[in-house]
Amino acid sequence: MKKDYKFPRELRYSKEHEWVKVLDDGTALIGISDYAQDQLHELVYVELPRVGREVKQMEAIGTVESVKAVSDVYSPISGVILEVNNELPNSPELINQDPYGKGWIAKVRPKNLEAELRGLMDSEAYKRYIETQR
Repeated sequence: MKKDYKFPRELRYSKEHEWVKVLDDGTALIGISDYAQDQLHELVYVELPRVGREVKQMEAIGTVESVKAVSDVYSPISGVILEVNNELPNSPELINQDPYGKGWIAKVRPKNLEAELRGLMDSEAYKRYIETQR
């Protein structure tokens, strides 16, 4: 791997490069991985999902646009969109700067969390997956 990407151990990852973090209150944050933001380069636009929308696992919920490409963002878990990161439309670079913190995309009330988490990768598996993609 050319760059030392961050893969926080407390997160789960999808093959489409989204992450999910389960919060103490049982809700979950989702976003795109450090690898994904690096591959897209400088982000210039983020389309967020609508609050209240019910989504299925791996359903497209928005897009991220960079100077290089436009990519769909998929929800790694099923549930209802509770909140979106309203800072992103004016500051899409937050995803480049802090993909697992200030660059979160949406908060979801999970519907089938435990079963769906088992289908996602832990940080080590995701790291190995990225190495096979290069």
